[in-house]
Amino acid sequence: MKESPSLPPSHPLREAIHDEVHARFYEPLDAPARASWLALLSPRDSIGRERELVASLCHRFGSEEPLPEKNFVACDLGTFRMRWERHNEFSTWSFFVTGETVSDPFADPAINRVPADWLAELPGSTIAAIHLALESRDMPERTVEELEAVFAPHAFVGNGVAGGDGLVWTDFRVHEDGFSRFLVRDIDLTRREAGRIAQRLFELETYRLLALLALPLVRELMPELDELESRLNDINDEMAGITEQFAASEREEHLLAVLSDLASDVERLSSYAGSRFHASRAYASLVNKGAEELRTVRMPGLQTLCEYLGWRMDPAMGTCASQAERLEVLSMRVHRTGALLRTRVDVTLERQNRDLLGSMNRRADLQLRLQRTVEGLSVVVISYYLTSLVAYLLRGLDEVVAVQVPVNLAIGVAVPVVVAGVWFSLRSMRTRIERKVRRGADSGG
Repeated sequence: MKESPSLPPSHPLREAIHDEVHARFYEPLDAPARASWLALLSPRDSIGRERELVASLCHRFGSEEPLPEKNFVACDLGTFRMRWERHNEFSTWSFFVTGETVSDPFADPAINRVPADWLAELPGSTIAAIHLALESRDMPERTVEELEAVFAPHAFVGNGVAGGDGLVWTDFRVHEDGFSRFLVRDIDLTRREAGRIAQRLFELETYRLLALLALPLVRELMPELDELESRLNDINDEMAGITEQFAASEREEHLLAVLSDLASDVERLSSYAGSRFHASRAYASLVNKGAEELRTVRMPGLQTLCEYLGWRMDPAMGTCASQAERLEVLSMRVHRTGALLRTRVDVTLERQNRDLLGSMNRRADLQLRLQRTVEGLSVVVISYYLTSLVAYLLRGLDEVVAVQVPVNLAIGVAVPVVVAGVWFSLRSMRTRIERKVRRGADSGG
């Protein structure tokens, strides 16, 4: 994209998002024409192999190879035209042949022009395979018997499209060749309208099948969801029956472990099926949108394509939606039960901690009383030894120097002084220690 000197610089993604609307176009068709469509489920990392196959097919038929980074390619290979498009989880391959009128519209499909060895190398698994025949307005109109022969042995549905400018018939069945069939008759279609209708019919059938991919998964998950709900109900019943406080903590902790296992199973199912359910809803909305864009007109005596799809798809998609909602509700219930159970466990633990702190306070009070008792005994013991030392000192002095005061009287006078001094010293020491402890507790708080 060229930069305009009169404008600020373009955003780095401007060109990419601007050209996105032109990146995937439909193939205009001139009646009569035949088309074959393949939709293959394949992992995202197979896109490199798909690009290689597109390039090899172009090289085989002498056509110019496309740019290697493209996710959409449409090219003319002489005897047929090829169109490849990569989507998120699948790829589509379509082949077109025009200008040939045949009595049996599906006897020689367009895919017969494609080399069989090349088709065998396509990566992925087939989710949709469709033959479409576009008949010219100049051809004689087919009778009901002829239409029945085209779709035999199945019943068919049909309606007008593009406001009546075209007619479409199909049976939504896979025939012996592995392809389903759409027969389109041109009444007053332009080549662009014919191409759009063909593309919408291909996508309608492909998205229908992709939307229904969730249905087998739902049937697989139903028994497991029943079992998970039963386990959750058992946990709730057991929670309601816990009344004995002395056993409540252990039982609640056991239930919490059981609930954790249940939550992991529910999360596993959610991650396993959640993306498929979301994709199914998205594809179903595309089916509804595509059906509206066909601008159908009822044909006398026939059920329309939209009616047929709605009659069969709506119950299936309703089942998928109900089971997806059921899984989400189950996850919410597990979360609420877990919150309630954790609250009960926390309350029990807080009660135990309160009792433990009360016991510790009682032990601390007892220790304080013992300490004061020991402190009184310590005063007596220390005073006794100090008084003995004073007595030895006084007797020694009396032997060396005659003391004017009787020794025993001096010892007796020293006893209360020593006791008072020891008691005051121990009390001062205890007071300093308690003050330091309080300052440390206040700073730590």
